[in-house]
Amino acid sequence: MSNQPYDLRKVIEELKELPGQYHETDVEIDPEADLSGVYRYIGAGGTVKRPTQEGPAMTFNNVKGFPGTRVNIGTMASRRRVGEILHHDYKTLGRYLKDAVENPVMPEKVTKAEAPAQEVIHLATDEGFDIRKIIPAPKNTPEDAGPYITLGVVLGSDPEKTMSDVTIHRMVLEDENTIGMYIMPGGRHIGHFHKQYEALNKPMPITINIGLDPAIAIGTTFEPPTTPLGYNELWAVGALRNEPVQIVDGVAVDEVGIARAEFIIEAELMPHQTMQEDINTNTGKAMPEFPGYTGDANPAVNVVKVKAVTHRKNPIMQTTIGPSEEHVSMAGIPTEASILSLVDKAIPGNVLNVYNPPAGGGKLMSIMQIKKNAPSDEGIQRQAAILALSAFKELKTVILVDEDVDIFDMNDVMWTLNTRFQGTKDIMVLPGMRNHPLDPSELPEYDPANIRFRGMSSKTILDGTYPYDMKEHFVRAQFKEVPDWEKYLK
Repeated sequence: MSNQPYDLRKVIEELKELPGQYHETDVEIDPEADLSGVYRYIGAGGTVKRPTQEGPAMTFNNVKGFPGTRVNIGTMASRRRVGEILHHDYKTLGRYLKDAVENPVMPEKVTKAEAPAQEVIHLATDEGFDIRKIIPAPKNTPEDAGPYITLGVVLGSDPEKTMSDVTIHRMVLEDENTIGMYIMPGGRHIGHFHKQYEALNKPMPITINIGLDPAIAIGTTFEPPTTPLGYNELWAVGALRNEPVQIVDGVAVDEVGIARAEFIIEAELMPHQTMQEDINTNTGKAMPEFPGYTGDANPAVNVVKVKAVTHRKNPIMQTTIGPSEEHVSMAGIPTEASILSLVDKAIPGNVLNVYNPPAGGGKLMSIMQIKKNAPSDEGIQRQAAILALSAFKELKTVILVDEDVDIFDMNDVMWTLNTRFQGTKDIMVLPGMRNHPLDPSELPEYDPANIRFRGMSSKTILDGTYPYDMKEHFVRAQFKEVPDWEKYLK
């Protein structure tokens, strides 16, 4: 196993060697809300309604209605575990990903015989073909619009095949060969390519890749300006693993899939076609999203027509709970890397580290650790915050702290806001800006003066750094350094 390229199975084998990081069960589980309902208690974390906690990744080996198929959940639902998976210190993963983007390793095409993802092939023309009977996509809650693919990496290209990209979207299984895909306006390169196909009035070939090395899921969530149009995030994943991601030609569409995936759905994104997301339930609800609330069903999601499903023998469906800490790992760490890339260029040496914590679902909040080197650096911390907010429209709150604060300890961060912060002078509010439309406070009736339509927000900077010329007033208690302190625990 150790000599094989990285994939989900190799990662699971490595996690089995780490105490408390992985658990699997043969007890039957129903994917209809029970699976997420169980894991919510065991290890979801994030913005999931309490009680929840950080716990092991899990694989359910006995999934009701899907003999021979397993479901994996929570593999990335712990930043420390992500550090173990990527073989890197969890506190500096942002810089690790930043360096990976800057040193790309191109994917490598392999033959169908070398692609485990094509061991079993189901064509949409086969009698009785029904994606809902092949893919054990769970429902997160009983009111979900249907079974959702929550960790499917969509791979597509422009019509001339000069550019390609990978993104993650929420995708609901609507019928035997139709998927409803929500493409958020303005932010995804797959959406850009789709517009080009629509101009030609042609369907866009795509693959939806499920059951992957977590490095792929994390790398996929990079956004502009860090990975501009034309940059395929699989290049950064190759750098993270120091080996190329293997890709393979599809069996039914003119697009490549990820060769070591557990499942590949080959499909076409239809031009000028939309459908009601909750057409099968009419609940008005989609699925739980990263801010911790269930998203409203979209009246017009894009229509995806499935042409084939290929998979490994005894495949593993990989899924996530929308508001869980897996979203924090996938969305937050690349955003940290992107912020560091930007501020390192503009104000080098002043931003030591960045953390996007679970409280913001990985997108809405950043904690920035600042180092002031001289009195003339006063104010540089606020410039850093404005740089982050200007580049990443989904960022809503920035907390600035000094270098002696542990940004991964929210109690330490809150301590800073109680002892190095005055509301009359250390709050900056930037009204009427764009943000993520899934924040339920972004309603015109909530703040009529500043929110003209959903998706606008006021941005807030909380400056918890002390004034450099008053630093002697903010020295923390100096305890004796005892290098061999751990011997007292033996």
